[in-house]
Amino acid sequence: MRRRLVGVRVRERGTGGRRRPGARRRSGAVLALGGTVLLSACGIRPTEVPTDFGAAPSRVPCVMDGDEVVPQSATGLPVQVFLVCASQLVTVDRTVRISAGRAATDRVRVAQALLDELQEPPSSAEKRARFSTDVRGGMTVSGARAGDPDDTLRLSSPPEDLTAFALSQIVCTYAKSAAADTDGSVVLGGPGDAPLRRYECTDEVRTRPGMVPTPARTVR
Repeated sequence: MRRRLVGVRVRERGTGGRRRPGARRRSGAVLALGGTVLLSACGIRPTEVPTDFGAAPSRVPCVMDGDEVVPQSATGLPVQVFLVCASQLVTVDRTVRISAGRAATDRVRVAQALLDELQEPPSSAEKRARFSTDVRGGMTVSGARAGDPDDTLRLSSPPEDLTAFALSQIVCTYAKSAAADTDGSVVLGGPGDAPLRRYECTDEVRTRPGMVPTPARTVR
């Protein structure tokens, strides 16, 4: 009985103990059938054609779709404010409402309007492009007190208490507006008697606001 069984095994595998081509094809068919059964059991319909799931979502930060940009209002003043995106400061277009004829001369009104914009949560389009702001709500700005330089802006929160991102956002936004001095610098102070400082918005601050301190020098 043992010899007969051995002989049968040899005849199945063929010369040299190799599996015959027919047996290999049958084995492949069984595997393919088994795969189909498993897919069906899992509720997945097998398909032989590519499935189009659409284009991959964009992962490019700081870029808003042109269709999502809100057009500027004809009754407002177009301005630019600096928001945080990809650990940098990037400008976005906004519209502020300031009385006509005074926007270029009333430094405090311009400064407050810009500060209000920085404290506003980003729009849905800006959020999708990964914009954010570090300037917290409730802050106000006033003008120079007795003994201050004429271009002084005093924040309701001491500048030194702001985060590095928030301070750089405010300074860079003011520096590109009528709120700044003629050389683009900004004199900021707080509500107390701490020394005033003249701040500048540099390329290093815009590209690395969380790592590079906003340049400032004490005003005497």
